[in-house]
Amino acid sequence: MQNFPAFQDFQPFLAPAKINLFLHITGRRADGYHTLQSVFQLLDFYDTIQLKPTKTGEIKRINEIEGVPASQDICTLAVSALQQFTGCTLGVEYSVEKRIPIGGGLGGGSSDAATVLLALNHLWQLNLSRAELMQIGLTLGADVPVFIFGQNAWAEGVGEQLTAIQLKPSYYVVVTPPVHVSTAQVFANSRLTRDTKPLKIADFSRDVNSEVFKNDLEKVVCEEFPAVATTLKWLGQFGQAKMSGSGASVFLEVNSKQKADKILAQIPKNTTGFVAKSLTKHPHFSLVK
Repeated sequence: MQNFPAFQDFQPFLAPAKINLFLHITGRRADGYHTLQSVFQLLDFYDTIQLKPTKTGEIKRINEIEGVPASQDICTLAVSALQQFTGCTLGVEYSVEKRIPIGGGLGGGSSDAATVLLALNHLWQLNLSRAELMQIGLTLGADVPVFIFGQNAWAEGVGEQLTAIQLKPSYYVVVTPPVHVSTAQVFANSRLTRDTKPLKIADFSRDVNSEVFKNDLEKVVCEEFPAVATTLKWLGQFGQAKMSGSGASVFLEVNSKQKADKILAQIPKNTTGFVAKSLTKHPHFSLVK
């Protein structure tokens, strides 16, 4: 008989945003998935997930999220996947306070799912390894494993082959235009180039700011979503602005919070934005070995 832990009230867990410092599409596999190279940088800008384990086995989201039915929420899918993988009969009630823009290329949904897996592995006392949680995460989405990996990472494969990478501390201005970009739609675009020559970590470490390191999705997204192009051009007046992931969010690295705050104060009225500092590790990295 399973020895259930004693449950208390809701407990908060953080789900950090990420940006892709570059994103190269290096090929396309027979199953349709794209192979890529990228560097993931974690940021100290978070969604907050409140979790309360239950003994009912049910998965219940207790707050509304516009456009995201509870049954389709990636957090619900993450709990279900964890139950199926382990045979655990426990359940959970949860809420999600969204701050990371949905459809912004900042990994919000993937990060939420990863945090749910990390937290419930701890709360349900499942003792799964990081590798096992990453295996579950990959079934939910290509970006989920990096948040469970929990460190800034050089990514290859479909994004699941991860190598920890040391990045210098920085501040970032992140600006999001009022459009929702579909990742699947971007990757399916016939104009997307899929043959960028693979590079090595050493190439990136030598010259992070080289123009060789770009976002291969950026051109297609800017053509399809003029608001992204406009926002990228606006932020580009202050430095080397780039798009994160499949967009719509764009970002700029700066060397001080003061400079970042000054830029953020000027963002166009129809956009949203935030200033974030780089993280070296996920806030819940230590929950799993």
